[in-house]
Amino acid sequence: MTTPEADQSQSEPAFEGGREHSGAPEGETPHASPGDDGRLTDAEGADAPSGVQGEGQTEDRADAGQSPAQAAEDRPEARLERAVRAAEQALIEFEIAVETFRVEVDNFSRLHHQKLGPMYSRLDELDAQIAEARAALTGDPEDIFKAHEARARVMPMPGVEELFHGWMDSDGLFPEAVAMLTDQPVRPPQRVRPSEEARKLFRELVRKAHPDLAQDDDERKRRDDFIARVNSAYARGDEALLRELAAEWAAGPAPEEWKPSRSEELYARLEWLSQRKEMLTLVARELEESAIGAMLKMAPEDPDRLLEEIAEQLLTQVGEREHELATLIAQGP
Repeated sequence: MTTPEADQSQSEPAFEGGREHSGAPEGETPHASPGDDGRLTDAEGADAPSGVQGEGQTEDRADAGQSPAQAAEDRPEARLERAVRAAEQALIEFEIAVETFRVEVDNFSRLHHQKLGPMYSRLDELDAQIAEARAALTGDPEDIFKAHEARARVMPMPGVEELFHGWMDSDGLFPEAVAMLTDQPVRPPQRVRPSEEARKLFRELVRKAHPDLAQDDDERKRRDDFIARVNSAYARGDEALLRELAAEWAAGPAPEEWKPSRSEELYARLEWLSQRKEMLTLVARELEESAIGAMLKMAPEDPDRLLEEIAEQLLTQVGEREHELATLIAQGP
């Protein structure tokens, strides 16, 4: 799959074929990591311990020359805690990559329709006129049938969006309509890929405020609501609003420090993270296999330029169709 961020930093994962490649959090080398089968494995590939060892082992290690602090760091809970932290950060980086690509796919789709839709309509109209002119010249029943078919493509049945004057389509209300109904500013995207500054602010905010870092339900809801606002601002490429959100988060209540939990709870946490990753993998696969996702693969470095190239090709085709139509008309009686 095309990496959503063509210029990803080392801390941001690339994902191909629905799988991400991410390192451990900065400054930390985990002693354990989630394996392909969702189970936790240590650095050597062996299954991590599932229970808590007794204090006797710590004492034995201390007697063998280790300090109590060093022995505590090697206890199963400590190893699991480091593994959970590494898995959380890897999942957050993967979510950032998937959401970044989702925004590009959505923006590309909307801008493609907005900028190129009229050209496609013009081509359909020219094709219909060419078919009609050819049918008038030849009188051939097959040419007449083709002319009717071409004209039918130009005059389709009214769609839902036409009936509701641009407020909604078969998928529901347009984002602009939702914004108006909820008193939000109507700001369509200006570009397929938001600016580098907007992308930087977005990544920093998600890493700091991600709901998966919450320790209780109230904190999770606060983070969910905040991240929803961050995603909305990023989708519009609104740098000013992203800066305001960054200041708001910095002034808000500080998240509680991570407290070690029992090994059973840590294992449950790792299982949840694994399930979340599988869900995101499916989302990433759907995005990369979509028609727009396939088009973005053609220009991973500059998707906005791809729109311009398609527009240039369509203009060339329009010119060729107009010349062909003029030639057919000149041959008429």
